Amino acid sequence: MAAVASVFGFKHRVGGPVPSRAAQRASRISRGRVHQPLRVVARGLEGRPWVELKDGVPTSGPDLSVTVNGLKFPNPFVIGSGPPGTNYTVMKKAFDEGWGGVIAKTVSLNADLVKNVTPRYAKMKSEDGAEVLGWQNIELISDRSFEVMLAEFKQLKEEYPDRILIASIMDEYKKENWVEVVRRCEEVGVDAFEINFSCPHGMPERKMGAAMGQDCTVLDEVCGWVKEVATVPVWAKMTPNITDITEPANVCLEKGMDGIAAINTIMSIMGVNLDTLAPEPCVEGHSTPGGYSYKAVRPIALAKCMAIAQMIKKEFPDRTLSGIGGIDTGGHAAEFILLGSDTVQVCTGVMIHGYPLVQNLCAELQEFMGKHGFESIAEFKGMSLEYFTTHTDLVARQKEAIEKKKKAKVGIESDDKWTGEGFVAETESMVSNV
Repeated sequence: MAAVASVFGFKHRVGGPVPSRAAQRASRISRGRVHQPLRVVARGLEGRPWVELKDGVPTSGPDLSVTVNGLKFPNPFVIGSGPPGTNYTVMKKAFDEGWGGVIAKTVSLNADLVKNVTPRYAKMKSEDGAEVLGWQNIELISDRSFEVMLAEFKQLKEEYPDRILIASIMDEYKKENWVEVVRRCEEVGVDAFEINFSCPHGMPERKMGAAMGQDCTVLDEVCGWVKEVATVPVWAKMTPNITDITEPANVCLEKGMDGIAAINTIMSIMGVNLDTLAPEPCVEGHSTPGGYSYKAVRPIALAKCMAIAQMIKKEFPDRTLSGIGGIDTGGHAAEFILLGSDTVQVCTGVMIHGYPLVQNLCAELQEFMGKHGFESIAEFKGMSLEYFTTHTDLVARQKEAIEKKKKAKVGIESDDKWTGEGFVAETESMVSNV
């Protein structure tokens, strides 16, 4: 972790010293690395810091641009596949507000088989009802025709040639379908693909979504079909509804995927109405398990992303990670980046706060960077990964620290050990309330 050593001025070894945050900050200050606090020119959503964006680039503060798989994003905030990227109008709004990239709602060849219902959302709120903590959806992929979506992709790329548009794709277990989807999306100019191997509830009977992403044999085959024809970067979007997320991620990367996106939603039942006894969201008195997202899933998403990032760092250092799961502030984004994410995706947050949220996210991420003296995303990407270890190692580290503390305070063992030169220090070593 040479970057850490150069920034913090120390070498991290197993059992070695880790400087306090104060010491780290003092080291940066001595190098002139800490930015002055950002001047907040206005307040955005809910009074949060806001920064002006021009084509997605902040007009002041640290550099937020990132280059991922050869694609340059003006900032790391990407619209996650879902309702915020469902048609031309909303994707245009995302670009106009300054989002670094847009991943369109998942498309497939035959939209006629996609039948959505409504209501299809349910919220998990705090006890006082003032805050949304979790969000469940039973929404399927795009119910708009493939031809219409292609036309809108083409129009967006003509109007925003320098902005990143990613097609999320999903289809049945048929090679000809995947080949056609990839080729035709590339013809209209999309910059990359995200393969939806992870929708938890939609059309498993057609072996689509998570039903495909949970089968490593099928994953291997489908990834091969896509990479045979794709000439732009391809990310594989992983399901968290699996014991070890690194296993399917490894299969995808072995087959040539350029990056991993994680996580998709978690299979859930939001709750049961105790008056009607029907589950939520309720459609004609009935429901079905759906996908859980937003703030409540962030700790799970961080753990899954950390595991994938460690694998990427060790086995696929040229591949990338797009972190997803409950990102609502710039601080949340910083956590995902510290754990190895190159970009971060936001979907439910946009559904709750709207597209201007990106201006708050950029300002808050810049505040974090300014506080620590980081001038670019690359300076802190993955910095926290090496602080994860096994429980056995934690026990050994704590034992070593306790032994060192005991030795430091052992004091004078017997009267014949006192010295004249070190008398004051020897006395101090035996004081209990220093």
